[in-house]
Amino acid sequence: MFHLLSTLAVSVLLLTGLGCAGAPAPIAQGGPSGPANRPAGKTTLNHGPEAEKTAGVTAPPTTDGYEIVKTYPHDCQAFTQGLEIRDGVLYEGTGRHGFSTLRRVKLETGAIEQRVAIPNTFFGEGITILKDKVYQLTWQNHQGFVYDRATFNKLGEFPYEGEGWGLTNDGQHLILSDGVTNRLRFLNPETFAVEKTLLVNDERGQPLLNLNELEYVKGEIYANIWQTDRIARLDPQTGRLLGWIDLTGLSQQLGVAHTPCAAPDVLNGIAYDEAHDRLFVTGKLWPRLFEIRVKHK
Repeated sequence: MFHLLSTLAVSVLLLTGLGCAGAPAPIAQGGPSGPANRPAGKTTLNHGPEAEKTAGVTAPPTTDGYEIVKTYPHDCQAFTQGLEIRDGVLYEGTGRHGFSTLRRVKLETGAIEQRVAIPNTFFGEGITILKDKVYQLTWQNHQGFVYDRATFNKLGEFPYEGEGWGLTNDGQHLILSDGVTNRLRFLNPETFAVEKTLLVNDERGQPLLNLNELEYVKGEIYANIWQTDRIARLDPQTGRLLGWIDLTGLSQQLGVAHTPCAAPDVLNGIAYDEAHDRLFVTGKLWPRLFEIRVKHK
C-alpha cells in the first residue's frame, strides 16, 4: 500500500510540475518607412534535436520597474542596433542601408570618436566585444564582421544561417538572435560553428519572438523585445524566461525632437558596465542615452 501511494504521489507531482507560456505582434524593424523595413512575417525553422534545449517555465516570471540614474546625450541620427561599454567607452553599431556603422562614442558627451562605415549593401545589426575583438552582425546578408577593438581595422568576416538581430557573449561563445524565431544560438568565436541552441518561450509556453538587441548581465541574457518597451531576462543555460524589465514611459523623457533629429523609433540598445555595475539603455534615433537602475517589485 505504501508503495502504491508513493507511486500515485510521484505521478501527481509529475503532472502538476508541467508549465505553460505569447509573443508581441511584430512590426517592421528597419524603421517607420522605406525599403529598409523588416517583413512582419514569422519564419519556422527545423532544428537538430541534439543541440537544442526547450525552455521550461517553472514559476511565473517577475516584472520589474526602473528609475533613471543619469541622462547622457546620444546621436539622434544613430539607428541603434547594438550597444556595448568597455572601460567607460561606449561602442555602438547602427543600421539602415547606407547609414550602417560601427562607432566608438564618448559616453559623457555622445561625441563620435571613431567610426567605420559598412558597405551600403549591408544593414548593420547587433555587436559584442570579446577578447579585444568587436563582432558585428548584418540583417539579411548572412554575414558578420570582426574588427580590432583598438583600431577598428577589419580582421575578418563570418557566415551564419538566417537573419542577424542581436549579439552578445558569455565570455566563451557569441550568442546570436535572429528575431523571426525564438532561438538563441551559441557560436564558437573562432570557427563560428553553432555549439548550442536554446529555444525561448514566454510565460504561456509560446515562442518568444522578436528577440532583438542582447546583453549579458550578471549571468543572465537581457533581450530587447522589438516594438515593445520591455526587456526579457533569460537564463543562458536553459533559455527560460526569468522576468521582465518594464521600461514604459522612458521614451517620454526624450523631450521634443529638434532638427536634424527624426522622430524617435523603438527602444533598442542595452549596455552593461560590469566594472561599475551600471546599466544603460537607448533606442533607435533617440537623442538621449539613459543610465537606469532596475527596481525589483
